[in-house]
Amino acid sequence: MIRKLQAVALDCADPVRLAEFYADLLGGRVVAHPEDPDWVEVHGFEGTPLACQRVDGYRAPEWPGQERPQQLHLDFDVDDLDGEEKRALSLGATVLERTDQLGSGANWRIYADPAGHPFCLCLH
Repeated sequence: MIRKLQAVALDCADPVRLAEFYADLLGGRVVAHPEDPDWVEVHGFEGTPLACQRVDGYRAPEWPGQERPQQLHLDFDVDDLDGEEKRALSLGATVLERTDQLGSGANWRIYADPAGHPFCLCLH
C-alpha cells in the first residue's frame, strides 16, 4: 500500500523561478538539490510538497483550450479570496477566469502561475 503522496511535480522551463513563486504563495521555502539543478522542491507549508522540474522545450498549457491541455491543476483553500488574489498577482500570477463575475455564488477563481499552469484559489 502507498503510504503518502510524496510530491506533485510541475513541468516548467525555469524550476527555480516557479518554486520561488509557490514558496512565496504558500509561505514555504525553496529546497534546491545541488546534484540535480533541474529538480527544485517547495517545502514548509501544510500539505504535499510541490516539485518543479525543468523540461526542454516546455510549452505552457492553454486554458481553456485543449491544444495543450492543462492535465492537472492545483486548488488552494483561502480565507480571503480578494486578499489572496491580490497577493498571487503581485507574485506573478495572471487571472484566467474571474468566476465570480460569471455567476453569483462562485467561491473560486482561476489563475495561471508564471509557467502557465492553472491553479484555483477557493474560499471555504
